[in-house]
Amino acid sequence: MPADLAVIGLGHHGLPLAQAAVAAGIDTIGYDTDPRPVAELAAGRSPVDGSLTVPEIRRMLSGGFRPTANPAELGRVRTAVLCAPTPLGPDHALDLTAVTDAARALAARLRPHTTVLLESPVPPGTTEGLLRDLLEEGSGLRAGRDFHLAYSPGRLDPGSRTHGFAGTPKVIGGLTPACTEAAAAFYGRLTDKVVRARGPREAETVKLLETNFRHVNIALVNEMAVLCHELGVDLWDVIRCAETKPFGFQAFRPGPGVGGHGVPVDTVGAHRPLRLVELAGQVNERMPQYVVQRAATLLNEHGKSARGARVLLLGITYKPDLPDRQGSPADEIARRLMDLGAAVSYHDPHVPDWRVRELPVPRADSLYEAAAHADLTILLQHHRTYDLQGLAVKAQLLLDTRGATPTGTAHRL
Repeated sequence: MPADLAVIGLGHHGLPLAQAAVAAGIDTIGYDTDPRPVAELAAGRSPVDGSLTVPEIRRMLSGGFRPTANPAELGRVRTAVLCAPTPLGPDHALDLTAVTDAARALAARLRPHTTVLLESPVPPGTTEGLLRDLLEEGSGLRAGRDFHLAYSPGRLDPGSRTHGFAGTPKVIGGLTPACTEAAAAFYGRLTDKVVRARGPREAETVKLLETNFRHVNIALVNEMAVLCHELGVDLWDVIRCAETKPFGFQAFRPGPGVGGHGVPVDTVGAHRPLRLVELAGQVNERMPQYVVQRAATLLNEHGKSARGARVLLLGITYKPDLPDRQGSPADEIARRLMDLGAAVSYHDPHVPDWRVRELPVPRADSLYEAAAHADLTILLQHHRTYDLQGLAVKAQLLLDTRGATPTGTAHRL
């Protein structure tokens, strides 16, 4: 049966969009070139950790959401949104393989008057270049004349209780003014505010700027964390004071590394590299090593060696209160500690099983008992369920990489 919307790509980008559409009463199908997420959704399970909960998936299904692996369904929708993943390739450029596959699947069934939208992070120029070419060649239709084509950067804050889909403005840039208005009409059903960019390239570059802004500023405070430790300065107190400035400053906080699905892009196609972003990436990539260095130093200062030390890692997800481990620094930190000969265990209320180098990492059932038994406890992620005051009392030695413990109760990053 026909549907108003097809969300193509049922991962971290596509599922929240489909959820918002179903909640808005839009008849929605979800398609993926990989049949595995389709099967998981049809069974009422989330195909990707940290995206949607099982109850949320089941509410979508009861609201009429239809996951499908049948590409023929794409030929019977009014709007199609491509939400395929674009991970970094070995050359540090975005890998557009999944976008290409999704575009070809849609192009073979594209009908006149359909609105096609791209939300995946892509290099500027992709919508009016690669995507347009694939859709026109595969369909025999012409973008801007026979069907509408536009780009809108995905803007998600997973797990946020403040920034939901409806309250987050959507930026759109169409191939033509009519394309922009068609995109605005669709997104206007889902969000309170639509922001029109000059064109697809500007809209694509919004995503590039937003992602790189986050990583560059995190790199700055990560470097400040290393400097302040050497100077004996409390960086978290510095940030607390600095963020009282009502202009020209936005607070970011350091951590053991940078996770998440928005990857920094320091080179854009054949264009010049973004040197500041490249440097920021190097700074952030060094943080897991720095955490392990601090851990070994703390153990040594307390008469213990990293070799044979019992080290408990707390919170191994990339974001608090979510099971999503995409890009989490915990894996590298665990590997480095193991290389030093440490016996690593973990506690995380959101992650029942964890494997590093294909080997299971022991999971602590009792947090306080495990912290009391460990030679060193490292807080990597501050989940709401953690009583850090009580933890600081129980732990033999506590390294807080998030600045979340009360002042003076732990060693901070």
